[in-house]
Amino acid sequence: MTTLLSARDLMKSYPSSTLFEGVEIHIREGDRMGLIGPNGAGKSTLLKILADLEEPDDGEVVRRRGLKLVYVEQDDRFPDGATPLSAVISELVHDDDDRVDVETRASIALSKLGFVSFERPVAMLSGGWRKRLSLACALSHEPDVLMLDEPTNHLDLEGVLWLEGFVRQAPMAMIFVTHDRKFLENTASRIIELSPAYPGGMFEARGNYTEFVRRKDAFLDAQIAAQWALANKVRRDTAWLRQGIQGRQTRNKTQVSAAADRRAELKVTKDRNAAPMRTTTIDFQATERKTKKLLALHNVSKSMGGKRLFESIDIILTPGQRIGLLGANGAGKTTLLRLMAGEIQPDSGTIKRAADLRVVTFSQHRGMLIATQTLQEALCPVGDTVDYRGKAVHVTGWAKRFLFDADQLSTFVGNLSGGEQARVLIANLMLEPADVLLLDEPTNDLDIPSLEVLEQALLEFPGAIVLVTHDRFMLERIVTECIGLDDAGGTRGFMTYEQWNDARIKAVSSAASKRAAVARVAKRPKPKPTIRRLTYKERREYEGMEETILEAEAHVEWLETEVAHPALASDHVRAAETYSALSAEQVRVKDLYARWAELEAIQSGG
Repeated sequence: MTTLLSARDLMKSYPSSTLFEGVEIHIREGDRMGLIGPNGAGKSTLLKILADLEEPDDGEVVRRRGLKLVYVEQDDRFPDGATPLSAVISELVHDDDDRVDVETRASIALSKLGFVSFERPVAMLSGGWRKRLSLACALSHEPDVLMLDEPTNHLDLEGVLWLEGFVRQAPMAMIFVTHDRKFLENTASRIIELSPAYPGGMFEARGNYTEFVRRKDAFLDAQIAAQWALANKVRRDTAWLRQGIQGRQTRNKTQVSAAADRRAELKVTKDRNAAPMRTTTIDFQATERKTKKLLALHNVSKSMGGKRLFESIDIILTPGQRIGLLGANGAGKTTLLRLMAGEIQPDSGTIKRAADLRVVTFSQHRGMLIATQTLQEALCPVGDTVDYRGKAVHVTGWAKRFLFDADQLSTFVGNLSGGEQARVLIANLMLEPADVLLLDEPTNDLDIPSLEVLEQALLEFPGAIVLVTHDRFMLERIVTECIGLDDAGGTRGFMTYEQWNDARIKAVSSAASKRAAVARVAKRPKPKPTIRRLTYKERREYEGMEETILEAEAHVEWLETEVAHPALASDHVRAAETYSALSAEQVRVKDLYARWAELEAIQSGG
């Protein structure tokens, strides 16, 4: 497989710290490389260095002659008043490829990403469609390597699922920074982690996320064993060196030097093994109340901006219940959380809360943070201690629990990264005893170690939790039930995320089939005035057509479930066969609908 880019001995540092050093990466044709690591490890910086947008302090990057690399940053930025067409055209203005005019190239790129209206204002697009537009801008350059920085952030589940399909099918090599473990599981062919836990500051494994975790755990276990073996040797060295003065005078200099090297190696190994333990400490306080019914919504309906979000919804929250809210952006998930929190009132129905109910809310918009405050003021508004579980904790120690150093306390909140701001919000929530936690996208910007700690804290919280997140790994691990909002006012309960996704796929397929059938009937040429009757064979075919179509659609649904199964991503032969079978069966369903319409026209006197 042809190597497109090679980077060796890369190092990047800032006055306060070294991000990474000695990093070596090779990108080859067809790669789907996931880049992960703790917040602050330098993932985005490394991506920009590979994309030739920043210079390393040391090392070299060798790119194949004529290689086209395109970097898609985390946040989607477009000019005021932009449309999809104007946004892509502006990307191509300085492109020296004059084979096709820029407007045609822009239209082709937009069509590939599913855009129908090229003139709709970008300001009216959802987060998922803005991400598609960013990708259209990137694809218009026909890159050999596409680099995506946190592409799943702020997308809803449907947007993430679409992005997964795009990443799997796009022809160019890709490298992406993400903390979405399911995304890595379903798309990555190689994963690299930047972390001080490894020699050289990085660890690489071929395969998806499950394979990466298996190999990483094996490596770290071996490294811990190496630490114990080194420690035993150092103890023997120390005893040897402490022997009498006479013995030391004749000591072999080579042995003394080797003992010093082992002590230095032991220190480095200890530091590496301690690195994975340096994670955020999350432990939500509960009121420990014994009330069985905390909050009840009965027959609740709500509209916003003239749109019916949900109607006649019934929910009862009890201790230990963990509900996941699922649905597209704009379907009403955040509105439902605000109703539960008492921030807004329903249009109809009742909401009953237990006496003195304590509700704690995490907002995805970081609205509770003040950019001009210092970190110390945000963590501890009054004095220099916080009251946590009835004990006074100094702000320095409190900050350390969330991976902030003492010299960061004077930093303005507005200058913190997204992950750091999320940790500040979590720190503030932990100070408030709660019966109910309402969490709106708490996973945005958090690194994988912090996500794992957050998941464990939520599993141990004894109260009720209502969670909105696009992190499928977290949904599958912690929720006890799901509520799906269909973006048309309807709601439905599901036991798991997988059940909701299967129902979503079925609904999308059914709607597409019906639209296609309607379109085919509409485009059918007008019947000739001559009247023809169904033959005996055609009548038998017509009478059994509905059952035949139902069987074919059921087969399509089954194949779509197979296509969506994560295990398929690692079996390319089976994947190709399944995709081929699905495509053939979808064509068959379309042909059956067309034949049904044709027979129905004859039956009705055409």
